[in-house]
Amino acid sequence: MNAAARADTLTLGPDGAERRRAAVSHHLHDIETALAALPKDQAGVRIQNAKALRGALGRDGAIGSLAAQTLGQAARPVRAVLFDKSAANNWALGWHQDRTICVKAREDTPGFGPWSTKPGMQHVAPPFDLLARMVTVRVHLDHVPAGNAPLLIAPGSHLKGRLPIDRIDEIVQACGVVACDAEAGDVWLYSTPILHASNAADTPDRRRVLQIDYSADDLPGGLQWLGV
Repeated sequence: MNAAARADTLTLGPDGAERRRAAVSHHLHDIETALAALPKDQAGVRIQNAKALRGALGRDGAIGSLAAQTLGQAARPVRAVLFDKSAANNWALGWHQDRTICVKAREDTPGFGPWSTKPGMQHVAPPFDLLARMVTVRVHLDHVPAGNAPLLIAPGSHLKGRLPIDRIDEIVQACGVVACDAEAGDVWLYSTPILHASNAADTPDRRRVLQIDYSADDLPGGLQWLGV
């Protein structure tokens, strides 16, 4: 099985990733319009108070409904970032897990920590089982062939728990690597803690991805999601 064919066989439960072809193709213009006011030429922009996106991100919207199919009707967007990779911003990112969530204010709570601030926002590492119940939705605004730095994932790595840094290479080798190619309008769903990476593009072209983390959990101890 070639790499592209393998990518299309992945499912969210056992593999931690699933491609939805053309899931938002008919909504791309509206999504791009909603993002038009964001700063340009930045590798990643955290999105807050996104009134123009709320319809699409809600549980009945073009994007939010995909998360709700997995998490149920309590699914809500808790973090959103626009990544904009181009010839001018052509970065690489090593293998890692997403380990933190963003909250409104620090409230010391058992099981939550360490804390960090980036940039100007409170982040904290929650218990791993909370991360394991989350879904990350990546909406592709541009064509992402093999040479334009598709996300790389290690299928099944989301089932390995919180991984020490010195075991990541071992787990990637054991799980294998799949490149998540995409067409504009495609959506990839991921288990939030899946191991992932990204190379610099070999043939850099614009590669805009709207990434939204969804959770159906309320936070304990007075903690509140910062939200979108």
